[in-house]
Amino acid sequence: KENDSLKKENNELIQRLSEIEKSVIWSCLMKFQKVIDSLFPQKTRRRYLYNRAFTGGRILINEGFSAFLTSISQFFFYNTTSYQYKIWIKQNEPAIKELRYLKESEQNFSFRPKISIILPVWNVEKKWLQIALKSVIKQIYTNWELCIVDGGSTKPYIKRILTEYAKKDTRIKLKFLIENKGIAENSNEALSLATGDFIGFLDHDDELPPFALYEVVKKLNQNQNYQFIYSDEDKIDEKGNRRYPFFKPDWSPDTFLSQNYLCHFSVIQRTLVDSVGGFRKGYDGSQDYDLFLRCTEKIPPDQIGHIPNILYHWRMNEGSAANNPSAKPYAFTSAKKALEDALIRRNLRGEVKEGLFPSTYRIQYAIIGNPCVSVIIPTKDNVHLLRRCIESILEKTEYDNYEIVIIDNQSSEDETFAYYHSLKSHKKIKILYYNKPFNYSAINNFAVGHIESPYILFLNNDTEVVSNEWLSAMLEHAQRDCIGAVGAKLLYPNNQIQHAGVILGITGKPGKKGVAGHSNKYLPDGDNGYFSSPHIIKNYSAVTAACLMMRREVFQEVGGFDENIGVAFNDVDLCLKIREKGYLIIYTPYAKLFHHESLTRGYEDTPEKKRRFNEEAYYVRKRWGDIIDKGDPYYNENLTKDKTDFSIG
Repeated sequence: KENDSLKKENNELIQRLSEIEKSVIWSCLMKFQKVIDSLFPQKTRRRYLYNRAFTGGRILINEGFSAFLTSISQFFFYNTTSYQYKIWIKQNEPAIKELRYLKESEQNFSFRPKISIILPVWNVEKKWLQIALKSVIKQIYTNWELCIVDGGSTKPYIKRILTEYAKKDTRIKLKFLIENKGIAENSNEALSLATGDFIGFLDHDDELPPFALYEVVKKLNQNQNYQFIYSDEDKIDEKGNRRYPFFKPDWSPDTFLSQNYLCHFSVIQRTLVDSVGGFRKGYDGSQDYDLFLRCTEKIPPDQIGHIPNILYHWRMNEGSAANNPSAKPYAFTSAKKALEDALIRRNLRGEVKEGLFPSTYRIQYAIIGNPCVSVIIPTKDNVHLLRRCIESILEKTEYDNYEIVIIDNQSSEDETFAYYHSLKSHKKIKILYYNKPFNYSAINNFAVGHIESPYILFLNNDTEVVSNEWLSAMLEHAQRDCIGAVGAKLLYPNNQIQHAGVILGITGKPGKKGVAGHSNKYLPDGDNGYFSSPHIIKNYSAVTAACLMMRREVFQEVGGFDENIGVAFNDVDLCLKIREKGYLIIYTPYAKLFHHESLTRGYEDTPEKKRRFNEEAYYVRKRWGDIIDKGDPYYNENLTKDKTDFSIG
């Protein structure tokens, strides 16, 4: 009966299709298509431009003008980035002559560890498998072995290809399983073949550039204490075009809990892999994330090395996670499970949640106790700004144990004092008076000296709370012993990003040494940005004091704000003092506020303000110039310092 029903349904569909093909509309469409094909032949630039225009028109009609503008900006950004990346490759990667020289020089390494490349294989296309194998064989560093395990592939050519390659090169080890045990257990079978000092990981359809292992061993010769090394990576399509380079930060523990940015190419000391028990069953799709979490928590941060060079090409093809993260939804479940396990091992109370974008996660830490937070707001007149700020805090803040400390700095308008009078009876608000010329650092130091709360939050009066959890989202991190300061996501009123962390050395002026700049500035908040960086909990070297939370004891430990820096970069100086003491700086996108920037004091647009700004920049560079010029560990040396959009330098 079920077969008869399906046959009937199929016949009805065939009949309807036949009727459509005989219709006048269909006939007109076919004629129109022939005209289009003649005017814009397939595989020509004219056809490419026609398709782009057609797609743009469809977006404009179906999704509106805003979506249309976004698609245009993304199109031009991708093409610009693609062009920049091609130039970067030409300027930074060794040509054939250089490869020959490197091949000769690798024999001079004093430390020449054997690297075992783990390659689990299962039903991969012939051409991708051959490319992966050749990419290892072509390595200019020669002390390697390739440990391949086939998980019971049903495609007959796989065993033949693997056997042929193994016969040609004795460094290739093979093991054929009767059945597919899954990626984690197949990888463990490959690990059992390994005899090297270090373990590297390669997927069966990806590629290593010929200098990958050379760069790893070069790094190890610089410091043999490294137990975990990872590199930058890009993606490669089916035609061999390289795209989407991921230039990563140095070791960033909170960033790593938000996304598996280590991923490719990772090389780990074999004894470390053995000590954690290798891969674990039940974590397929994120088995590497789980392994890396367990390995990195076993070693000190200075034994994790980063190579700022593209040493891995991740294949983009149909059904791959490189092409579409949602292609393997089970990987997200496994990642959350791996993170939950990490919290248990580390004795941390919290909940693992999905992040704001695919392949990102949020560790939401439990707040211990119910500590009081003092929200310090310096202000001078402009009462409409202060009122909006105060009202947004009172109306939207979920966390209840806080006080608002207003620091008046020589206000003179009657309206201001009338507003103060209206606040006097409010149990959460107190007002202090600082009767000296404006100095942001001195005002806030004065305020901290008059409060007793264990947590302090510096807040500009031209801010406005957006997310209800803003205070708790910052407190959950400020309470962690390793964290020195917490920053928030600040938006312009048009929902473009004003602050999502601070990058050292950003100048805005090509060729000029700078102090710092806000990352992702002017990026629409709905855009993904550079590998989701504005939308994940992330380590930075500094965050803005326009909204900054920290423990009062840490503030006192570093001596508070430097009062020689009255306006500009006092937050950068504070954060660098915090980092000097060994604490981490963290940014959270879950604390979200509007920032009506510089509306109280205005912009740095007068000769006097420009002079003062330059003097303070000089002061900060005199103190921290060596640290700044060394490079921001939470940025990447291949990215520009002229802009804040993470474009290639």
